[in-house]
Amino acid sequence: MINVGGKSIAEIIQLFHNVILLSIINPISSFLMYSINSETSHKIKLPKTLFPKIFVFPPNRDTLGGTSYFIMSNGANILIDCPVWESTNQDFFCSHGGIDYLFITHRGAISKAKAIQSAINCEILIQEQEAYLLPEANVKTFREKLQLTPTIELIWTSGYSPGSSCLYYNYKGGMLFSGRHILPNKQGIPVPLRTAKTFHWERQIHNIRFLLEKFSPENLQYILPGANTAFLRDRGIIGNAYEQLSKLDLHNLFITQPLL
Repeated sequence: MINVGGKSIAEIIQLFHNVILLSIINPISSFLMYSINSETSHKIKLPKTLFPKIFVFPPNRDTLGGTSYFIMSNGANILIDCPVWESTNQDFFCSHGGIDYLFITHRGAISKAKAIQSAINCEILIQEQEAYLLPEANVKTFREKLQLTPTIELIWTSGYSPGSSCLYYNYKGGMLFSGRHILPNKQGIPVPLRTAKTFHWERQIHNIRFLLEKFSPENLQYILPGANTAFLRDRGIIGNAYEQLSKLDLHNLFITQPLL
């Protein structure tokens, strides 16, 4: 048998093979570790404080960029729509007194609602027309409105989806957590957005008018939308809410063609 430096040809070939294999594996391993670390760093983003005891979560890919909020009111702790459900957010809720209610503003925001309820033992609130989408969960439904606490009311605003709803919080001049009923456009102006998936555009416009009749500049200062929050830059909220809504041309909006 031929030997080179005390090693057989077969051993040299095996060593050469191992060197080539490691040169391939190491870059792949580095890429995988980078991907894992990137995902981990994405998950550890904590919710931000918008007002005292009101928090906003980063957009959730599982709900197509939906934005969730957490209210710590005197009457209850309320989570509005589902954030990413992972350890960072789970720890956040545990350290802030848990969740009494999970309010779902529309069917597209259900996400991990059942898992959240199982982990936190909260009650899920949803408009009655979309409760069938949570057959195994313990849900509380409402029809047109539900006075949840002395300062918090759930309001049915059908249009974006059959059970699309908003949450009104009588705090800091009045806040409307609008789900996808009202969203900021690219200029940060609150508008109803008609898409190919809009359930009933006429009802959505009608319910904008309904909100204008229900509220006033004195009790509707802010809108906290359920998506498109990147258009709000660092503000995170829409101020002068009633004034901005009152300037909408609802007639022209009615004939707006759907966005893609």
